Amino acid sequence: MPITVVVDADPGLFKAIGDATRRTILDELTDRDGQTLFEICGRLTMKHGLTSSRQAVSQHLAVLEQAGLVRTRRQGRYKFHHIDPGPLRAIAERWPVNGRGTEPVIRINVTSVYVDDQAKALAFYTEKLGFTKKTDVAAGEYRWLTVVSPAAPDGVELLLEPDAHPAAGVFKKALVEDGIPFTQFAVDDVHAEVERLKALGVEFTQEATDYGPAITAVLDDTCGNLIQIATIK
Repeated sequence: MPITVVVDADPGLFKAIGDATRRTILDELTDRDGQTLFEICGRLTMKHGLTSSRQAVSQHLAVLEQAGLVRTRRQGRYKFHHIDPGPLRAIAERWPVNGRGTEPVIRINVTSVYVDDQAKALAFYTEKLGFTKKTDVAAGEYRWLTVVSPAAPDGVELLLEPDAHPAAGVFKKALVEDGIPFTQFAVDDVHAEVERLKALGVEFTQEATDYGPAITAVLDDTCGNLIQIATIK
C-alpha cells in the first residue's frame, strides 16, 4: 500500500485568509491584478463599503505578503500588488474538489477594434456610444487606450487599437465593402438606441431589423468600421 505524505500549509496562510477584509482584497486583486495601495483602498470603499484606513489596508497587505499570497513590485514611486495563489495549492491538494485539484480558468479581459485615429475613436466611443475611458497609457507613437461600458466598469475592456499594420486596413476595407460588422455590442432596446444615436449624428448602414431571436442595427464608427448593436429577445 503506497504511503501518502501530507504537507501542512503554513499556519500563517490560514490566518491570512481567515479575515474577511483580507479575502476581499484577494478578490479585488483576482479581478484586477497589479494595483497600488491607493487603488485597493478605493475599490474597497466604492465596491464594498469598507472604510478601512490606508494604514489598516497596508497592514492587511503585509499579512498577505508574509503568507506568500501577495507579491509586490516597485516602479518609480509606486508599489504594485500582485496576487499569488501558489500557497493555496497545499490546501487544494489536501482537500481536492471532486477528487481533482484546481484547474486554470481562462477569462476574456481585453478585446479590440482597429481604428484609423485613436483620438477620433475615443471621442466617438465615449461621446456618441457612451463608453467610459478606462486606460490611457503611452505605447511608443500610439497609446494603450481602452474603454469600458459604464454598466460594467471592471468588465471586459475594448482596446481602440491602431490599424497601423498593412493587413489591418485591407481587412477592414473588405468587411465594410461586404457590409460585415467588425464586432457587436449589446443594448437593451435597439430601436431606442438607434434614435438616440441618430440624434447625435451617428450614421447607420442598417436600420433596426427584427431577425426573430434578435433585433440588430449597424452603424458607422467613423474610424473605418461597421459596428452592430443587438438586442437578444
